[in-house]
Amino acid sequence: MKQIVLFFFLLSFSVQAQFQITGVVRDEATNKPLPFASISSKNGFEITDVDGKFDIESKEPILTFTISYVGYHKKEIATEGKKNFTVQLSPKSESLEEIAIGENPAIAIIKKSIALKDQNNPQKKLRSFQFKSYNRATITANPDSISGTLDSIFVTNKGIRKFVKLDSTDYKFKKIISKQHIYQTEKVSQYQFDGKNFKEYVLATKMAGFKQPIYELIGLQLQSFSVYDSKYELLENRYDGPLANDALRQYSFKMLDTVRIQGRDLYVIFFKNKKRSKKNGLHGVLYIDQKNNAVAKAIFRVKNIIDVSGIHEYEYLPDSDLWFPKGKTFKIVKGNNSENIKILGGQIQFEGDLDDSKSTAKDKVTSDFVYLISESNHFDFEFDVPLSIKKPAIAIHIKDDAIKKEESFWNRYRKDSLDLRAKQTYVTLDSIVIKQGIERKLNIGRRILNGYVPLGFFDMDLRYLIKYNNYEGFRFGLGGITNEKLSDKFRLDGYAAYGLKDEEIKYSAGAAFRVGKFSNSWIGGSYTEDIREIASTSFSIDKRVFKIYDPRPINLSTFYSHKTWRAYIETKIIPKTESIWQITQSYIEPQFAYVYNANGRSYSSYNMTTAMVSLQWNPFSDFMQTPSGKLEIDKRYPKFTFQFTKSLPDVMQNDFDFGKIDIRAEFQKKYLNGQKTAIYTEFGYAFGDVPLTHLYNTAPNSLTKDNIIQRITIAGKNSLETMYFNEFFSSQYAFFQLKHAFKRVKLFGKVKPSLVLVSRAAWGNMEKPEQHLGIGYKTLDKGYFESGIELNQIFKGFGLSGFYRYGPNQLLRFEDNISIKLNFVLDLGL
Repeated sequence: MKQIVLFFFLLSFSVQAQFQITGVVRDEATNKPLPFASISSKNGFEITDVDGKFDIESKEPILTFTISYVGYHKKEIATEGKKNFTVQLSPKSESLEEIAIGENPAIAIIKKSIALKDQNNPQKKLRSFQFKSYNRATITANPDSISGTLDSIFVTNKGIRKFVKLDSTDYKFKKIISKQHIYQTEKVSQYQFDGKNFKEYVLATKMAGFKQPIYELIGLQLQSFSVYDSKYELLENRYDGPLANDALRQYSFKMLDTVRIQGRDLYVIFFKNKKRSKKNGLHGVLYIDQKNNAVAKAIFRVKNIIDVSGIHEYEYLPDSDLWFPKGKTFKIVKGNNSENIKILGGQIQFEGDLDDSKSTAKDKVTSDFVYLISESNHFDFEFDVPLSIKKPAIAIHIKDDAIKKEESFWNRYRKDSLDLRAKQTYVTLDSIVIKQGIERKLNIGRRILNGYVPLGFFDMDLRYLIKYNNYEGFRFGLGGITNEKLSDKFRLDGYAAYGLKDEEIKYSAGAAFRVGKFSNSWIGGSYTEDIREIASTSFSIDKRVFKIYDPRPINLSTFYSHKTWRAYIETKIIPKTESIWQITQSYIEPQFAYVYNANGRSYSSYNMTTAMVSLQWNPFSDFMQTPSGKLEIDKRYPKFTFQFTKSLPDVMQNDFDFGKIDIRAEFQKKYLNGQKTAIYTEFGYAFGDVPLTHLYNTAPNSLTKDNIIQRITIAGKNSLETMYFNEFFSSQYAFFQLKHAFKRVKLFGKVKPSLVLVSRAAWGNMEKPEQHLGIGYKTLDKGYFESGIELNQIFKGFGLSGFYRYGPNQLLRFEDNISIKLNFVLDLGL
């Protein structure tokens, strides 16, 4: 149930239909389905899907409907109380022959629509516009589609058929879904476009069961606003648009019909991707105005392991000869799958049947009837009015009072009043959430996933409880940070830890004050006495990531101790960035045999005073401003991290003059079929007099042992698994990593691994090597290469990986180039 509820949060709409007819349209001669046939009745206009199926819902009885398709005779059907139809259309032989020998008229129409799209695109033609929109989100099912019978379950043993129990699943589900929806949300927004920037202001929001909404879910963008852009987005996937400049190379087009909407004659044109490898890619129907070649309606669909569709409705404005968006609909139903599918961080089970013709209502399971649909209706349009959007880098701004609106406000903006099922949904879910404390448990769960356990006004940090490394042995500690229950304007943080092997106490204490709510800016300071891995690369801006285990420190033995004063400012004031600006003063003492020669002296310990800026830049992501702060809602790649560190000569007894420049770039591409490609790169450049403790080791993760079995440890995330600890050091380096993860494959029972192919490479150089005494090392000037395979989540999150080292730094003994590692992936089903 947890997976279903999480997924329910992600989608929207409420169905108020009381009458429904379904069916399929086929070719009378071949019995093949006719996709996108036109269906009209006094209740409205619909088209069949790519499989020729239709599902029409109405608040009034549907007495008759007419089906037409280009090249076929039109047919009018009287319902006569029936609910399901198989309609067969007979082809017009003369029309088909005419189409076959003539030029495809759809190509000429689409060419002209592409050429004229700037004068038909509201974001190009209008100087500005604004409108309000009401959206309702519902996860539901049609009760009439569910048999609701009590099924008897039998088992056969030695030829004897024995009754076991009654299966009441369908009966209970139909009883519940007849009274209420499974989940629903509502939202009222104002959209503004000032000629350059497009922004949403959320005026009101309401989530069944929750007093405080889950803001991340409000920010989900399930489909594009415009159909004219070069890319069209549908459920986190971006496709080439059917009206992009190169659309004729990407798509094939076919004329389906001509229809009349809002007094305008329209062409109905079907499009699909030309490439066979993308037969399950984006396809759909464009309704093109015959006079101005504008889009008057658009339907987009992707049918594969799930069936996703997006519909765009338009209203014609005679004064400006423009079709302007008046609403859109997004829907997900079952596709051709038989496994759990992760979508938008949620998970729901759709047990697919590949051959629809052989499936019956009794074959279907409960989840097959559930669909998720989101409908938005736009109103209060204003065009070419003076507008100036503030803070355009924020795509969505949720007003502070958005969750405080009275019922009278909602009644003003709802297109239709809530029906009994919708009202009961709020009553039931509000009661369940309060009774079971779901909202409180969700808040606690969020903190635990980030590594905290809330204890009143104090969040205990799980990272400090227990650790292990070769220098400290087992390290036990306690720490944490105050939360908003104490204050949302200041915070206190700290920890204390003790190592059983080195018998030393480590601790830290700090405080910070918030100086900007919108930018989430804090000014703070801290004092720390602790140890740290030598030559490790870290970016101060990195978000805190909690791990049940942290693999690399387990294998480390070379550290330096530091006593550090730190003053800092952290802020999100620069658009699409997070940054930390800090000054630190540290006393450094290497905890291994090491002497650094610089300035005519030999140092076994030293003082360092540095200024640093660390900045994370996500230029392609979208951000949302909430009453509690700024959130990244649409995480897109690539992402970049920059860090510059400079020592401050003659400040607080600083011993060295140096600088460091660190850069990181990340790219990820996730596919709907479960595969993922990831590229990760790091670059570092140190100049001046820099001790070995603050140079680069390029993240090695292999023990110096002769036997392969003795070297088996836990794999890191972006580390070189075949490189030995303290084997290489660099003052400048470059690191590259390429990963491709395939979909998990079930081998037998619960063994279901995910295959990941990995390749890594690194180059480096060491300037002034004569300055570093007491430790032997090599350099990466000839390059370092390794490749391997990860088999993740073989059983209960555990996996196995193997890597091989090759190239100029390959070792003489074959087995010394091999590294075998254990993996662990924690899958919470989120």
